[in-house]
Amino acid sequence: MEDDAMAKPMFPSEDSLTDGQIGKFQEIIGAALRKRRTEFLSAPAQIVLTIQAQDLQKDTLALFRKLTPQQVLDATGRKQYVTNSVVETMPRGVDDEKDIYFFPVCRYVSDDEAEKEYALRGFKPADPYSVARVNIDDPVFADTHPNGTHWKDADGNWCYAAFHRLYDERYVSVYRDDYGWRDRWWFAGVPK
Repeated sequence: MEDDAMAKPMFPSEDSLTDGQIGKFQEIIGAALRKRRTEFLSAPAQIVLTIQAQDLQKDTLALFRKLTPQQVLDATGRKQYVTNSVVETMPRGVDDEKDIYFFPVCRYVSDDEAEKEYALRGFKPADPYSVARVNIDDPVFADTHPNGTHWKDADGNWCYAAFHRLYDERYVSVYRDDYGWRDRWWFAGVPK
């Protein structure tokens, strides 16, 4: 596949829930309300629906934003090879990062060279939360497209999150190093 073959986003970022996920949330909340319906009166419930709906939405969405980096990695279900201090530095994306794109470079590149490859395509590295979401939604993707992203910590050191498969086991690696990326890796990016 050519480097610039990705014309459309392959996966939504963490900010783009799937219809299936939304349906599951509705199912879970609906089941809880049906189970405890005798504990609530209709009139106060109607007030919540009409007057406090925005507060209800805000509180629900806040749950997603509270996930720690470790909880995000745990949610992948992958074997973890991580340095805890690096996991703690994982940057979270911003609300405007709606689509995530993947591209191969097909040669060994250092992290500095990878930054140039992102820039050539008009991308910046996707945040590790978004890349984890892709690999949670489609665990098989990394089997044939080992993928990752990188960032600099407060001291200017390169750190990375990489999702891949080795033999029969799926892994996530989060480390700090400057070894670079082999030719098989796909980089996750978002438009600048």
